[in-house]
Amino acid sequence: MNLANKLTMLRVLLTFVFLFVFSIQGLLPKILALVIFIVAALSDLFDGMIAKKNNMVTDFGRLMDPIADKILVLAAFAAFLGMQLIEAWMFVIIVSREILITSLRLFALNKGKILSAVRAGKHKTFSQMAVIFYILGFIVVKESVKSYSVWNPVWEDFFRNSINILMLFTVGLTLYSGISYLWENRKIITKL
Repeated sequence: MNLANKLTMLRVLLTFVFLFVFSIQGLLPKILALVIFIVAALSDLFDGMIAKKNNMVTDFGRLMDPIADKILVLAAFAAFLGMQLIEAWMFVIIVSREILITSLRLFALNKGKILSAVRAGKHKTFSQMAVIFYILGFIVVKESVKSYSVWNPVWEDFFRNSINILMLFTVGLTLYSGISYLWENRKIITKL
């Protein structure tokens, strides 16, 4: 297994470490969870760069890299759902899109066809990562301020409303990217 693929597998492992640490109460675990998520997200950036630069692109990497990304992102959203920071219907839309598109890609790959990514998918991934970092930042700020017993319900409302607005945008972009993906690849999909 080459270095790029090891980084991909590390991202999957870090997802479980992130979830474990995130589930622990207190400020320090939340900060550590944020750091772990940052490292996992950076591993996505570096595994692709390393694979392309050193000609290490493999079938395993093509298959596992997007799956590792989805595991990381969906785990974070599941954790936020458990904390009631996002709505269940938002989570269901995001999960449904990821399952549908990933299943189509794997099915097409099994038939020897490659379904190309669309630009909207990159924007979707960026918006999902941005909202995850925002929510993790909110949690760290809340935990640190709560330790001084000065957390204010007005701040809570502001953050929850801003999370809701960002999630609405992200869910909209997730839906749009899924529809764009299906439209861009419609000729290949109909031949499957």
